Amino acid sequence: MSTYRAYEVTGSRQFRLVTRESRQPDAGHVRVRVEACGVCHTDVLAVEGLRADPGQPIVPGHEIVGVIDAVGDGVRGWQAGDRVGVGFLGGHCGQCEQCRRGDFVNCADQPQVGTTIDGGYAEVVHVRSSGLVHVPDGLGAIEAAPLLCAGLTTFKALQQVAGRPGALVAVQGIGGLGHLGLQYAARLGYRVAAVARGEAKSELARELGADHYIDSTRQDPAEALRELGGAAAIIATASNGASMSGLVAGLAPHGQLVVAGVGADPITVSTPDLIFGTRTINGTLTGSSIENEDNLAFSLQHGIRPMTEILPLDEAPKAYERMMSGQARFRVVLDIAA
Repeated sequence: MSTYRAYEVTGSRQFRLVTRESRQPDAGHVRVRVEACGVCHTDVLAVEGLRADPGQPIVPGHEIVGVIDAVGDGVRGWQAGDRVGVGFLGGHCGQCEQCRRGDFVNCADQPQVGTTIDGGYAEVVHVRSSGLVHVPDGLGAIEAAPLLCAGLTTFKALQQVAGRPGALVAVQGIGGLGHLGLQYAARLGYRVAAVARGEAKSELARELGADHYIDSTRQDPAEALRELGGAAAIIATASNGASMSGLVAGLAPHGQLVVAGVGADPITVSTPDLIFGTRTINGTLTGSSIENEDNLAFSLQHGIRPMTEILPLDEAPKAYERMMSGQARFRVVLDIAA
């Protein structure tokens, strides 16, 4: 391809479909022909202008599946024709203090795909090779794309849980993250409670693996969780700090509130709820590229799949609006190959 199409964004929601000249990848990078890209809530950082220079065009999107079609100098272990994925973290540097200590997720020199470097609302993307993920043949591009961020985020959150097999784990919010979190939690052997607003998602939650459903409009979630014996962990996926604030009291002793959803408002908590029961609140930020390979392998083996709505690249702005509306069931994916 001598040229390719991409959706750039500037300012706030100012999308523009452009044609770019194709180029060879830089040293340590590969060029990927994109097949599919998920539309994630974190795309707001680019699309709403929540970055250092919103006037500089950027291509959003970080749930990318495609095929390598060119390899830069110094790249080892990857070649043209490899089927790969790319998540939010665009590859660790291997040289900063965090990397030297093996903490690749918190690398101090790691691009954020679709936010600080161009992402996957495009036919072509350039990626640092340390950010690449092998995509197994058993996963199609459309179903694999949301697993690379939404899936990995909830999978990693659940790996922080110290609960024994069969312990109660709650997933708050049944959306893009939560509908995958329920599947992961069930496959990991936990007794699963889904927490959401209204009864509309009750049946779906049980189909996805929930043993219990808590309607937060009819019952205090913390009280409901205490009646079930208390949760070893609550994976909070809703993008709303206020909805998370009352959950801590529903934790069992030594229970964890693991925050996976990013909200603009703060979480407030009563200090006795933390101290009496030795409970904790912690955040979780996706995972490294090799952990993403573990995630895809686990998902393939255990039949974990996203529920998707599919739109072509030409309708990327519409896809973003659909995601932001909260009405999507549950991940919007751009079918770039189509």
